[in-house]
Amino acid sequence: MSLSDRNVLVTGGAGFIGSHLTERLLADGASVTVVDDLSNGDRDRVPDAAEFLEADLTEPDALEGHLEEIDLVFHLAASKHVDTDRPHGQFDDNTQMTRNLLEAMADAGVTEIAYTSSSTVYGEAPRPTPEDYAPLEPISAYGASKLADEGLLSARAHSHDLTVWNFRFANVVGPRLRGAVIPDFIEKLRDDPETLTILGDGRQEKSYLYVEDCLDAMLHVVEDSDDAMNTYNLGTRTTTSVDRIAAIVADELALDPAFEYTGGDRGWTGDVPKMRLSIEKLSALGWEPRLSSDEAVRQATREIIEELR
Repeated sequence: MSLSDRNVLVTGGAGFIGSHLTERLLADGASVTVVDDLSNGDRDRVPDAAEFLEADLTEPDALEGHLEEIDLVFHLAASKHVDTDRPHGQFDDNTQMTRNLLEAMADAGVTEIAYTSSSTVYGEAPRPTPEDYAPLEPISAYGASKLADEGLLSARAHSHDLTVWNFRFANVVGPRLRGAVIPDFIEKLRDDPETLTILGDGRQEKSYLYVEDCLDAMLHVVEDSDDAMNTYNLGTRTTTSVDRIAAIVADELALDPAFEYTGGDRGWTGDVPKMRLSIEKLSALGWEPRLSSDEAVRQATREIIEELR
């Protein structure tokens, strides 16, 4: 399936990944409508060539009258903070957004959706974790909401003629990333070049996927798989520790700070300290990441430093 000349809706399209996806879809010849409530996104990130709708998808009628010409939905909108003071509210918001979107799609006869899930659905699982690993036991409300959304999508796919591409992301990094470890370290070191405080013990270790690789993988899967429910891990075969990220950021800033630790084996409640997804299923479909985890972290660090100057 080619995405050129198709009408595509991107929810969360003013956010980090969503804005990059919008640019890519436009470059590939698609017509794009972006929906975002701007709670995490930035209106300035949305290209002029895209139609923009500011709307809160937790409201049942947010998309009324806006899906009639849409062929395909990329659903990225979500409350994304794993550490939250309102876990039940976060769960309710994320599942309500997906439920409302599915109802609006059904009313408008839209039958294709790509959904951005998360590695957090697996909880603390053996590594590398394949898509058929079970039982899925998330340890955060965010992970629980993503798993619940997957259930809603699967039920609709298998009973109501919906095609779903379900992506379980590793940690995606690149320009425009905010509220994550790389920009956090950059800002901390600019405030205090001598000392860097690291959450946990610094041994947390995860896969980091560069945003352009992430987009390539998403579009490859959408174009080359056509089951009712297509679930794919998106990540790298390698991992990067928090200590290694700190060293890369310090190196790119030409600094040599002392590292201090808050202690414990994880950065926050609900944090999965070690994660590496199996990408064998994705590889069998003909796709491999261009950058390793370390390379993705370094490339993103350079770009974010430039953005924050």
